[in-house]
Amino acid sequence: MPLDQFRCTGLRNLAPIDITPSNHINLITGANGSGKTSVLEGLHILGMARSFRTHQLKHAIHHEADGLTVFGRLAGTVPVPLGVRRQRSGDGVELRVSGERVDRIATLAEKLPMQVINPDAFRLIEGAPASRREFLDWGVFHVNSEFFDLWRATRRALKHRNALLRHDRMDRQAIAVWSAELARWGQRLDQMRQEYIQAFRPVFERILAELVDLPGLQLRYYRGWDKARPLDDVLSQSIDTDRQMGFTQQGPQRADLRLRVGKYPAAQVLSRGQQKLVVSAMKLAQGHWLEEATGRQCIYLIDDLAAELDETHRQAFCGLLEQMTCQIFLTGIDRHLLDDVWRGPTDMAHFHISDGRLTAA
Repeated sequence: MPLDQFRCTGLRNLAPIDITPSNHINLITGANGSGKTSVLEGLHILGMARSFRTHQLKHAIHHEADGLTVFGRLAGTVPVPLGVRRQRSGDGVELRVSGERVDRIATLAEKLPMQVINPDAFRLIEGAPASRREFLDWGVFHVNSEFFDLWRATRRALKHRNALLRHDRMDRQAIAVWSAELARWGQRLDQMRQEYIQAFRPVFERILAELVDLPGLQLRYYRGWDKARPLDDVLSQSIDTDRQMGFTQQGPQRADLRLRVGKYPAAQVLSRGQQKLVVSAMKLAQGHWLEEATGRQCIYLIDDLAAELDETHRQAFCGLLEQMTCQIFLTGIDRHLLDDVWRGPTDMAHFHISDGRLTAA
């Protein structure tokens, strides 16, 4: 469901925002430093209760404000209001769904699936496995209702096993118990990830082919331990080396998605423009598969669409956006770079931002 209302106060350099966005494409233009990215940041906070620009949400609060508040309403037969509040003086974040306070960010994220395509998205190719694992788990979480509890059980078992490995005196019996728990939950988690990738890969390949021709590009899933051995055997045989290292070296916490072109990592072969197209295809494919698998739609936040893409690839990218029925917020410095990339009439709203003030254009 798209947002039919969005309000935000106390965020960075932004004046209070109160807009009614289009349910399809929303274009936000303005000069560098005017606050375009901050608008996307506010939308991201609404869906994830965290910023994509800072690890501590309090650092996103305007220096003269006591806190920040973002509010949105999901359209539908029964509209669903969502809210996130962070006070400067407090430690936690207040979350509300349908007027009720909720404790888990997962409850909020489930209501508002969200994807970001911005300069940080290059981490999917160039960055550490954690970024790709987060991308993978986002997809599994939104199509499999059992995933989150399973993920939490796996994390809990890993945390206890690692704590025991760091004790001065190793309790092998206790480690065996938590190794068995980690193997039990970890193997089920791996199965969910494998099933997701099997369904996701052809969608990704189809969308990538519409954006760019990259023969030899392969997306592979690595589960985090020897594919020929069960996890319980790996954990039992690695206790001594894990003890020396002070943490569990193999398991689902080491899972990764590996992008290669022929024999080489994609990051070593692809240009920045090609990398942006690959990352965009991955993100768009997740939205397509979410809709195919569940009938639900995600919201896309796309920062500086024109950067590193020539006109041909901008047109291909925007053509895919037009085909999607989801809600999209995208920013750009020059509207003229985006005026000629749409293939047909589309439901679009244009907002302009100047000195932190967002107005309908």
